[in-house]
Amino acid sequence: MRGPFARAVPAVAMFAALITACANSARDDGRESILDRVIHLEAEIHLEVPDVPRWCDRLDLVKQKVDVGDCDLYVEEEGRGIPLVLINGGPGGTHHYFHPWFSRAAAFSRVIYYDQRGCGLSDWKSGEGYSVEQAAEDLDTIRESLGYDQWVVLGYSYGGFLAQWYTVNHPDRVAGLILLGASPGMWEDTGSSRQYDFLSDEESGRMREISSRLREQRAEYNWSYNDYMRLIVYNNFLNGDWKRQNFYRPSRDRIAQIALYEWNHDSMFRGPVSSSQDRIDLNGAFEECPIPTLILEGEWDLTWGTEKPGLLLGNHPGAELVTFEKAGHGVYDEAPEQFFRVLKKFIKNLPVVEEGSLSAWQARLADWDRERTSSPQYVLRGNDWGRRANEELIGLYSREWLGAFSETDEFMKIGFALYDLEEYTEAVEVFTRMERAAGVEESEEYRCMALIWQGHMLDLLDRRDEAVSLYQQAAEMDIGDRWSHSQFGLDYVLNDWATERVSVPFTRLENRQR
Repeated sequence: MRGPFARAVPAVAMFAALITACANSARDDGRESILDRVIHLEAEIHLEVPDVPRWCDRLDLVKQKVDVGDCDLYVEEEGRGIPLVLINGGPGGTHHYFHPWFSRAAAFSRVIYYDQRGCGLSDWKSGEGYSVEQAAEDLDTIRESLGYDQWVVLGYSYGGFLAQWYTVNHPDRVAGLILLGASPGMWEDTGSSRQYDFLSDEESGRMREISSRLREQRAEYNWSYNDYMRLIVYNNFLNGDWKRQNFYRPSRDRIAQIALYEWNHDSMFRGPVSSSQDRIDLNGAFEECPIPTLILEGEWDLTWGTEKPGLLLGNHPGAELVTFEKAGHGVYDEAPEQFFRVLKKFIKNLPVVEEGSLSAWQARLADWDRERTSSPQYVLRGNDWGRRANEELIGLYSREWLGAFSETDEFMKIGFALYDLEEYTEAVEVFTRMERAAGVEESEEYRCMALIWQGHMLDLLDRRDEAVSLYQQAAEMDIGDRWSHSQFGLDYVLNDWATERVSVPFTRLENRQR
C-alpha cells in the first residue's frame, strides 16, 4: 500500500494564468456584490445553456474510475503531499464545484476530487439504496483503492455533513477534518435562513415565471430531469438567484459552468439521501475528538441563520474557526488568497493524533451511537407516513416519549400514527400536547390544526359535544392556510374545514400508503 507522499502529478503551470485570473477576479475590485442590491432581469428566458468546456478537460489531472463493489466512481488527482479529499455539496452536486481553484492546493497536498455514487461522472447505480451511510462507505473504499492510510477530509455544504459522518465512522482514517460552509448535522435551530434577504420582489417574481414557463415547455421539448434543471439553474442565476449563496456576482460563463456541470445527478438520488441525513443528529459526537478540525465560514453565507457557525464550533470544541469577510457560501472562489493561505497552514502543521486519545474517543462514540439510535427522535425520523411504518412506530411507542418532544411536527407524526392504528384516546393526548407546543412556537397554524385533530379523535370516540367545542375554537382563529395529508387523501383549508366539522362530524379516512 503506497503512502500519502507517493506519485506526483505533472505541474499545472500551463493553466496557472487562468487560475490566477479567477483568483484575482474574486478580490474587491469593483465587482458587483449582494450589498449593491442591483436588480437585473433578463429580457428573455433562455432555452439553451452556452456550451462552456469543463475545467476537467483543461487541467492536468490523473483521472480514473474506482470500483466500489457494485459501481464505478469517477476520481481525479493532482499534486503531491498529504492527501486531501474534497466532498462537494448538494446532495446532488459534483466535484466540478472545486475547479479550477483547488489546483492551488496541489502545491502543498495531493488533491483528490470525486463524484459520489449517483452524481456527475460516476455511475448512477443506487446499490442497496442511496444514503449517507452508503456514501461514507463508498468514500472509504476510494481511500483504500488509492492506497492512502489516512487523508485530510474537506466537506463543503452538504459535503460537510458527509465529512463529519465519515469521520465518526472511520476516525482512524482521518488525519484532519475541514468543514467549509458546512451543514451542521444537528437537530438545532440555526435561525432563519437569509437566502432571500437580498432578492428583490421583481427577481423573485421573474423566477416564478421562469419555473412556470419551463415546466410548461418540458414536455414539448422532451427534456430530461437534468436538462430541465440546467435551464432552471441558468435562468434563475441570470435573474438574481446567485445572491442566495454568493457574495460577488458570477460571470455568465461561470453561471453556465454551474448549470452544466455542478448540479447533475440521478433524479432518484436527492430524496433518499436527504431522508437518511435527516435521521442523524451529530450533536455531542465530537466531544473530546482529538482529530484536528478547521471550520471555515463566509461572513455572507446566507444558507443558514446567523447561529450556525457558533453551533458548529460548539459541537467541535477543539476546532479552529476562521471567518472570511467578503465571501458567501463557497469562500475558496471569492476570497482565494486568504482561503488557500489558511488551508496550507492547517495542512502543513497537522499534529499526529495520539493513539490513546483516538481510542478513548472511539469508545465514547460507541456510547454516543447507542444513545442516538435508541432515542425517540431517531425512531420517529426513520419512519415514513405509510401504514406499515405507523405499525412499527406505535409498536415501539410509549407515553414517556412525549417528554422528549418539543416540536409540533414530532407530536403530529405520533398523533397521525396513533389515529392510523385506531388508538384514538392516546391520540387526543398527543394532539393536545401538539397544541401546547404550537403555543410555545407561536404558530397559530399548527395550533389550529392540533385543535381540529383533537376534534377528529373525539368524534371517533363519540364525544361529539367536546369535538364541536374544539372545531368552533379552530374556526374562530380564521386561519386560511391550506394543508394536505396525502396519506389520508385529505386536502383542506383550516378554517373552512373546522367550520364544516361543526355541522358534519369527522368520519375515518384510511391510510392510502402501505
